[in-house]
Amino acid sequence: MPSGATHDQITLSCLPIVGGLGLAVTHSASITLSLTGSFLFSGLMFGPDLDIYSVQFKRWGLLRWLWLPYQKGLQHRSWLSHGPIVGTLGRLVYLGLWGLICAAIALSLGLMTRWLAWDWQVIFTLKGHLLTVGGQYPWEIGGALLGLELGAMSHSLSDVLGSVWRNLRKRRSRFRSKRS
Repeated sequence: MPSGATHDQITLSCLPIVGGLGLAVTHSASITLSLTGSFLFSGLMFGPDLDIYSVQFKRWGLLRWLWLPYQKGLQHRSWLSHGPIVGTLGRLVYLGLWGLICAAIALSLGLMTRWLAWDWQVIFTLKGHLLTVGGQYPWEIGGALLGLELGAMSHSLSDVLGSVWRNLRKRRSRFRSKRS
């Protein structure tokens, strides 16, 4: 299994390839930016190794405590953390739940202390704005989702290839020692 530094090198080495292919396919700077930005974020901070005490986990700094329940609930390299689509989707849902919890706490504090004059119309207006942004930039959102998945898959693929390579080297050395 490659180290955190090796995973970082793979992410940074693949970034120009992802960006070049993204621009060649889409002919859009905004889609390519969302693709490469989310690929970089996924490779460095949002990848499969958030299920252990890893470089990615440490990069969350003061917010790394958010990932502790995630680590407790998953075994390292399970299909739920390292699996294609499922792993990225699971991390997105998990982080989204934390976002909802924080928003609910902020909203309730605002209502209790009267810091903010919230009413339900504000919430529906915010929802409308989010839906409008999603409707205006569907390709950019798709590029971001693809970038998150590609960043995670570059990590998982390098884990698998590293394990295969290590096993081949072990077999080769055992074969050579038997011949001697």
